[in-house]
Parts: sequence; C-alpha cells; structure tokens
Amino acid sequence: MRLKGKRVALLIEDDYQELEAWYPVLRLQEEGATVVIVGSGRKSTFESKLGYPMKVDRSADEVKADEFDAVLIPGGFAPDHMRLSRPMVDFVRGAYESGKLTAAICHGGWMLVSAGAVRGRKVTGYLPIRDDVVNAGGEWVDAEVVADGNVITSRTPDDLPAFARQIVEYLERSSVSSAV
Repeated sequence: MRLKGKRVALLIEDDYQELEAWYPVLRLQEEGATVVIVGSGRKSTFESKLGYPMKVDRSADEVKADEFDAVLIPGGFAPDHMRLSRPMVDFVRGAYESGKLTAAICHGGWMLVSAGAVRGRKVTGYLPIRDDVVNAGGEWVDAEVVADGNVITSRTPDDLPAFARQIVEYLERSSVSSAV
C-alpha cells in the first residue's frame, strides 16, 4: 500500500484504449491509491475503442486540480474528444501548473499539448502526435517512458509496465518528500 492516501484522476472519453486506461487504474489501486474516473460531463459511461464501458465518478467541471496528486490521460482516440471539453483541458492545465503529476500515454499527449504542458519538456507518445508535440515546444524522445519534472509520458500499451512503475515511483517519492 505504497500509495495509501494518494488521489489520482483518470480522464475518460469515448474511444479510449482499453489497456491504457484499465492497467494504470488497477495498478494504482493495487498500491492503495484512490482513482477517480473523470469524464467530460456529457454522459456517465464511456466506451473504449472495442466497446468496453468505464463509468464516470465525476465530471471535469466538478473537480479541481488541488483535490488530486496526479492526473492520468490514456490514449486511443479519447484525447481528441477530450480536447473539445474546455473543463477537461483546464483541469489538466491546472494540475500541470500547480506541480501535480501529469501523465499521458499514446495519444494522451494531445491533451498535454492543448493544456500547454509540453513546452520545454522532454515528451514521448504515439509517433503520429510527434509533430504536435514539437510544434507546441516539446522535445520529442523515442523511449518507453520519459519523465521530465512533473510530466511522465509513454508511447503505447507495450510500455505500460514502465509507465505505471514510473508513476508509482513518482507518487511514492512525493509522499516521502511531503512527509519530511
């Protein structure tokens, strides 16, 4: 229970990539974190690319960055839908600007771009978003996981073990530093 007391928001929208949402949720819960599923507010359940449902706990216009230790953004085509929700983009920006862990995998980097969280940062993601990251001022790195300050990114489902491990380690370190 290395993350007992930690609160993590996982953003969700239709067409999310199943593993990129469920793997981190289960891994973080396994470590004792509370994971809150945050949707755009347009409905209470969203379906993955393959039709697997994920129920929303709260909508983006009901949450504030200071309620959480981290925000996680899965990939698939969900981030393209998320970018259309101003409350979701503002939530990610608020988390990033307040120094909270802001993590994205695959197409999730699109939300980091929209929230202004890649400028001056080393970032990775699914290769097709490379131009968006670079044009937003990020430095593209092709690696399974890239950690730069409070931003952690990964490329694809194959990178999930490294992605989740890095998130758990970051949140565990932040527990130690806040206890000192």
